[in-house]
Order: sequence, then C-alpha cells, then structure tokens
Amino acid sequence: MSQRIPVTELTDSFRGRAVGALADNQLRTNFRVAMDSLMKKRADAFPDEEEREGLRELGNHIKARALSRLPDLLEQLEAKLTANGVHVHWAETTEDANRIVHSIIEAQKGTQVVKGKSMVSEEMEMNDFLAERNIECLESDMGEYIVQLDGEKPSHIIMPAIHKNRFQVAKLFHDKLGVDETEDVNELIQIGRRTLRQKFLEADVGVSGVNFAIAETGTLLLVENEGNGRMSTTAPPVHIAVTGIEKVVENLRDVVPLLSLLTRSALGQPITTYVNMISGPRKADELDGPEEVHLVLLDNGRSGAFADAQLRQTLNCIRCGACMNHCPVYTRVGGHTYGEVYPGPIGKIITPHMVGLHKVPDHPSASSLCGACGEVCPVKIPIPEMLQRLRQENVKSPAEHPKVKDGGAKYSRKERALWRFWVTLNTSPGFYRLFLWAATRFRKLAPKNVGPWTANHTAPVPARRSLHDLAKAHLNQGDR
Repeated sequence: MSQRIPVTELTDSFRGRAVGALADNQLRTNFRVAMDSLMKKRADAFPDEEEREGLRELGNHIKARALSRLPDLLEQLEAKLTANGVHVHWAETTEDANRIVHSIIEAQKGTQVVKGKSMVSEEMEMNDFLAERNIECLESDMGEYIVQLDGEKPSHIIMPAIHKNRFQVAKLFHDKLGVDETEDVNELIQIGRRTLRQKFLEADVGVSGVNFAIAETGTLLLVENEGNGRMSTTAPPVHIAVTGIEKVVENLRDVVPLLSLLTRSALGQPITTYVNMISGPRKADELDGPEEVHLVLLDNGRSGAFADAQLRQTLNCIRCGACMNHCPVYTRVGGHTYGEVYPGPIGKIITPHMVGLHKVPDHPSASSLCGACGEVCPVKIPIPEMLQRLRQENVKSPAEHPKVKDGGAKYSRKERALWRFWVTLNTSPGFYRLFLWAATRFRKLAPKNVGPWTANHTAPVPARRSLHDLAKAHLNQGDR
C-alpha cells in the first residue's frame, strides 16, 4: 500500500517549494476556488458581528482559563478517565507516543488499524512507524484516504485533499483502485466508502484524534461529518485516542461555545453531522463499542510553549483552519510548501516550538502581515504579533536570546551589512538627508537587480524630488 511521504524526506527549502507551487496553475486554481468558497461560508455563518466578536472573546477566555490550570486539569482528566475504565498514557515525544501505540496493538496481536482524522497522528508520522512494523494503518477520513492513496501528506488540517479537484481524484481512483473514471462527486465518495467499510470490520484497532477532552467528566469529544470517525472508534475491539495536552477544557459547558466557533469557522456549519462523546469502553449491558479505550497525551514541545507567557497563546488553537482559509500566502502556495505537519499561519507559530526555529527559519517570514489570520481566529490568537517576535528571534544568537535553538536562521554577511546600513540610515538625520539628496540627484544610477525580489518585480527607482524637498517647496509657497 502506498505510504505518505515522511516530513523528513522534504529536503528542499520553503522558498524552493514555493517557486514550484507558484508555477503550478492547476494547484493555484484549486486553492483559489476552495478558499473563496470557505471564506464566504464563514462570513455567512457569522451574520451578526457583535455576536461573533462576543463569541470569540468568550472562546479566548475559556481556553486561557483552561491553560492557566493545565497541570491540574490534566490530572483531573486522567483520574476521571481512569475511573471510567480508560487507560491513560503520557508521551513526552512523538517517539514515545508511537512506542505506546505500537505496544497496545502488539498486545492485541493486531495487524490492521483504521484511523480517523487526527493531526497529532500526523505529528507522530504514525502510519509510517506502524508500516515499518508490518502493521497496515488505513485512513478512514475521505480526504486523508485520498492523500494516503496518492502517497502524499495532507495540505490542510481540516480538508487534507483540498489541493485536488474531482478530476484528479477520479484519475487517482482509476489508477489505484481499478474503477471507471467518473466526475460525479457522490459516486467518488461511494467508491471510497465501499473500500473502507470492509476494513472497519477487519480492523483489530481503531485510532482517532480528540477535539476536546473534558476534565470534569472524563469525556473525549470528537467532531466529524462522514461517520467514519465513529466507525473507527466503535467497530474495532480496541480504540486508541491520541491528542495534545492542550486539548483539555474544564467542563461540558465550556465546550458549547468552542464547538460553535470550531464548526462555523472551519466550514461555515452551525454544527457538524456527528458529535461523538466517549467516556469509556463498552459496558456489560451495551451492544456495541470497543472493549478497551486508551488515551495517549502528547507533549512534543507544548510544555515549552506553555512556559512562555506569549507563546502559550498558540495552545489556544482549536484546529479550525480559518487562518489558512484567509491567508493570501497559503492560498497561493498551498500546504505542502511548508514541508511540515501544520501549514499556514498557525503552522508558522506552532512548528518552531515543535521542531525548533532553526529548522524552519523561513516560516515566520512567509507572511505579508496583513493581519487576516488574527482577525478571523475564533479564539483570538495574535498570530501577526507572534510572527514578528519569531522574526526577531530568528536573527538573534543563543547568547542574545536563550530560547533560540542553534541560533535561528543563518544570514550572510551581506544581509547583515545591509541591515546595519538600514539602521544607521534611519537613526542618523544628517546621514538620512545626505542619502536622500544623493538618491534624487543620481536616480538613474539606481541598481536594476537588488536580489531575488527583482526576479518578478521592477526595481524601485528614487523619486525626482524627495518628500523633504516637496514639503519645503510647499511651505515656501505658503509664506508668499
């Protein structure tokens, strides 16, 4: 079976991948059409601006309150789940999480796994880990199934195959499944379902993510539209849920506004088709459900973000994807360009504390800082502010900023010299006036090539008269 391309195999740079994406007209068209539709749906889902902003403020307070009590709530969650018959496991790294998952499957003597939508399992690269140990892990979410079938990574956290249109999916199913090509979307979905249904019955273990973990009741809440996630968590005899430690909230009351924000921000829906609440394994008098339920709580850099007062806000994220849907950069280059699990604006601020800023030095700069991501975030994460902070940290050495791992980005002497010149120019009035005088008098000598930017743009030429000259002339005319 074709396996997803591991993140570690993406060796070229962000800029290199961006150039390739910009040259792919079909990819850009697919994303433009999809993003325009998603932005309209979100706008229609929040017709009342006052209600929307009040809900966003409430969502921000709920998540901030939960994070302020994170250690206590995690202990409470563990105690409640354990009392409900759920086995709770703690994993500091993705390697730890994969070993835990594998040990549970091995104890079951399992060889087949079906998996619902889970971004944490993408962090873990679980499919590849299990495949190396002769365990088949099949994605049951239709979008995830499509990209797995094509040996790709998801390009969006909510809609993994958003970079493909129906014609591309039809050809993929024809090539991989041997079915006739059809452009009918419903028929394509039915083809995928027929393949997946049998797998639910054969699977030894089902794996899922978690949208919210409720500490008060020991409940794992999952939302979906297809029903395949529900099949993954109930049909196999063992269910393993994997989630980040930041998904815990205090009580069920807190979930109501967060759920409304999530579904309306992600897809413009008032509610998803399925809201699953799991509080334990099948009881003696119940007819369905798993015999065992396990929860793996993953850290993977989240504690580092939690310890930082500003970066802690990244843990507010409820994985709706709204910031991606409104980002002009993401819309033009797509999710695969980022080369990491989380693309788009949210990926630019959470990936650095998961893999290290030195490994993704271009991410903070891959933004126009237009502010759209911050304006639409349902829990009001100040993404633009964090991008600016990461840009600053990117050029500081470990001695200047201990939080920067391995010195951040490496800039050439030429770039550093140019920035020193810029600082001097803008902090010395005399030098600034001299530079303006020279620039206006010798404008024809301005360089035509000022780096990669001029590959697609015309180099700027100084004006014939500076703003200072124009202002002086205007004032002199006024005196007359």
